[in-house]
Amino acid sequence: MRDVFVVGGAHTPYLGKFHPDFIWKKHPDFGTRTNPNTEQYIRTIVADTFAATGATGALVDKAFIGNFAGELFDNQGHLGAFVAAADPGLVGKPITRVEAACASGGLALSNGVDAIRAGADIVLVLGAEVQTTRNAMDGADYLARAAHYSRQREIDPFTFPALFARRIKAVVAHTDTTTDDLALAAVKAYGNANKNPYAHMRAYKMDLAAAKASPTFLQNAELTDWLRVSDCSQVSDGASAVILASPKGLEKLGKAKSEVVQILASVIAVGAIDQDPDPLVMATVKAAAQRAYAEAGLGPADMQVAEVHDCFTVAEVLATEALGFADAGQGARLLRDGVTALDGRLPVNTGGGLVAFGHPVGATGVKQALEIFRQMTGQCGDYQLATPPTVGVSANMGGDDRTAVVSIYRAG
Repeated sequence: MRDVFVVGGAHTPYLGKFHPDFIWKKHPDFGTRTNPNTEQYIRTIVADTFAATGATGALVDKAFIGNFAGELFDNQGHLGAFVAAADPGLVGKPITRVEAACASGGLALSNGVDAIRAGADIVLVLGAEVQTTRNAMDGADYLARAAHYSRQREIDPFTFPALFARRIKAVVAHTDTTTDDLALAAVKAYGNANKNPYAHMRAYKMDLAAAKASPTFLQNAELTDWLRVSDCSQVSDGASAVILASPKGLEKLGKAKSEVVQILASVIAVGAIDQDPDPLVMATVKAAAQRAYAEAGLGPADMQVAEVHDCFTVAEVLATEALGFADAGQGARLLRDGVTALDGRLPVNTGGGLVAFGHPVGATGVKQALEIFRQMTGQCGDYQLATPPTVGVSANMGGDDRTAVVSIYRAG
């Protein structure tokens, strides 16, 4: 297969409640300016990505955009045409929107990898989402469409938090993981985000006492005690993008292999949405990971950095197990022992993950790829690892482990 490289990319700041630049009724600029909409995020991220990489619209062979619910949150679909509107050189190019709930960005990335392997030389991959335009209850209803809506919507007004509260309840009952371990995951996420200028929660501090005392909010009496606000990812707006290239594409961009990061594998796995998963296992992530490791010729022990889909803190624990970093039921020990901290043996979610970097749904999988690239090329500033990693993995998940995209990376 043709080699595929990440040349670089860009993030917008991820915005939402508690971010100092997010416009809401108590912000001093309320009434004089508004938060960006989906169109503005697309225009900004395309321009910033071209500036960061030296790519142009004319050089791009194909583009893919990940987005979950633009029609609901921002009254806008047909987003491929907005990518074309972002740069004159993109007009007339094949541009495709893809959707797989919270794995939409990972799906866009994997499609971009396939396009390079099929003959394209330069591919633009972006993800964008706006979610702060609706109140929490309406937003929860929109996001519930990533579950089996007719069967699962009534679990709780906040369907997805309830589904992962169910996982927490099971994990605590059947393993040695405790809710205090999940508080450690939240503290790690916020601490990393405090060092990240792009992070939604960059200005918000979270210590262990605050994480443990964070309120619960579910209405389902059997689940309400099992999920705290600190366990949840953020409702964020934002966009991320990368440029992928073949060896010939690198030549067109004037890039050396020493400047870029190779994607050795990018594997999609999908589970049946009409079946409830085992709450103790992320079987779809595990299936994608096993295939990705085999394709890359590497294994869990080779990984030096990871980006995992911590839509809730328990998802980080289960994802590290699914990726083979810990045995079943033992993922929390990585948190207790500091293994996944910035100075640990295997740093996980170095920029704050979904819990604190933020989770603009369609952008997350692209953000993960760019974060691996930035760590490998020494571009992460205050949260840069002391020794830039040379091998890494990202795991992006849609729904309750119903779609998974696992990608393996190696520094050029």
